[in-house]
Amino acid sequence: MLSFLRALLEDAGIETALFDGNMSTVQGSLGAVVQRIAVPDDRWDAARRLLLDADLGQWMVEP
Repeated sequence: MLSFLRALLEDAGIETALFDGNMSTVQGSLGAVVQRIAVPDDRWDAARRLLLDADLGQWMVEP
């Protein structure tokens, strides 16, 4: 799902950053560390609209 979300955002010209990718791999079996995608503050509104329009709002955590 993260790859899809990143592709969707980046195709719209919204830069993304992946947090905890390596830690999630190391601790993935425990479910203790979850990977997260972040977008720049000045692009948040556009990213939010894009995800809501794509019916993916359940994957957002509001800042």
